[in-house]
Amino acid sequence: MEKIIRNKLYKEFIEPTKQRKNFIGIEIEVPIINLNKKPVDFDIVHKITDNFKKEFSDFSPNGIDYDGNTFSLKNPNNSDIVCYDCSYNNIEFAMGREKNLFTINNRFIEYYNYVKEEFEKYNYTLTGMGINPYRRYNKEIPIPSERYLMLYHHLKSFNKYNDIPMHFHNYPGYGMFSSASQVQLDVHYNDLIKTINTFTKIEPIKAILFSNSVLMDENKHLTCFRDALWEYSTHGINPHNIGMYDVDFEDIDDILNYLETLNIYCVMRDGAYINFETINLLEYFNKDSIKGDIYDKKGYRQIEIKPNINDIDYLRAFKFINLTFRGTVEFRSVCTQPISDTMSVAAFHLGLKEKIDELHEFISKDRVIFHKGYTASELRKLLIQDEIPSFINKKKLCELTNNILNIAKDGLNKRGLGEEIFLKPLYNRVKYHTNPGKEMIKSLHDGIKIEKIIKDYGGV
Repeated sequence: MEKIIRNKLYKEFIEPTKQRKNFIGIEIEVPIINLNKKPVDFDIVHKITDNFKKEFSDFSPNGIDYDGNTFSLKNPNNSDIVCYDCSYNNIEFAMGREKNLFTINNRFIEYYNYVKEEFEKYNYTLTGMGINPYRRYNKEIPIPSERYLMLYHHLKSFNKYNDIPMHFHNYPGYGMFSSASQVQLDVHYNDLIKTINTFTKIEPIKAILFSNSVLMDENKHLTCFRDALWEYSTHGINPHNIGMYDVDFEDIDDILNYLETLNIYCVMRDGAYINFETINLLEYFNKDSIKGDIYDKKGYRQIEIKPNINDIDYLRAFKFINLTFRGTVEFRSVCTQPISDTMSVAAFHLGLKEKIDELHEFISKDRVIFHKGYTASELRKLLIQDEIPSFINKKKLCELTNNILNIAKDGLNKRGLGEEIFLKPLYNRVKYHTNPGKEMIKSLHDGIKIEKIIKDYGGV
């Protein structure tokens, strides 16, 4: 059985990377804010969704909830998707794959501006923040659909796990108020090991550049609280399912070994999700049967199923760097950025991917943050705080970050499309020793109203 599992994992996660492609995919989640300081009215959301469908006639519904409302629209011509993520408090722009950032950016801005203007008619707005600053006013109600009900059911089940040495936070609905900016890049089989190992090493630098998730009123010292939301949830029961890789991969077998250490917590049968207590993949397949919960539109009931090798299709980790079934590497540790800086995320990753050998050599010689007694994972935790730890030389840290940006810029210059312009806000962040999360904390401390910050972060 272990050989069958390994072959399936190889086929699903590794084999697709042997294709020669060079596309970019971007997903941008954006919080919806009711400036009246009341819960987001889902009826308004549905009206705007219908208006969007009329305005952009190439889009058609590809996700309908149990109440008959559209939660996802797709354009079959370019594969762009405009949808709601986890709840109707959070809109997502999932841009179809393209070969240059300008094409993606032009379409994103068009969609974003239209939706924002529609919401503004009701004294609502959109903004570029990783945590909805008005989350306390909203109702944490998942989209009534197969996947999102299952997901919320899983996250709420943390009370079941009282026999493991782990602290859980009290935000099981965090998917309804946290937003990310994710990038998918085609990475060829030959570059897979080096790409994962090297990008793992620069996660601390990404914390410095991109952190933008401040949990207002509860924690004003973490600039990227999103990390903790994932780590201390049921997704983090097996730490291999979230966060960073704390190992260096030497070959493809090492990656497969790691995939075998992941947990699985849901599968589908006859179009319905079954959720069960999270369990290691190999242990799951050693079971004759598994008891889980299934939703039948009236509530949850227990069901017993037999593991099937195709259940690997539902193995999903939430690593900072994920291998996908598409043959892409997904980078998912970055918070949603101020909207005017949105493309900086993809530009950074794309440029560095083009210069992965140079980046690998450069970061392997670093003595500014590494060789100080801390792993990359520990450094990330330290650098999402609003103050740089005293053992790190701030001037040298700025030089290190600037040099990494220069490598990214060289990579984009090599592409010859002018995409390096999207890195400009990152250079400014290094110059002024800041990031959006730090800037927000400072602004609030200086007495600037959150409404102004919302407006500034939401501007194109």
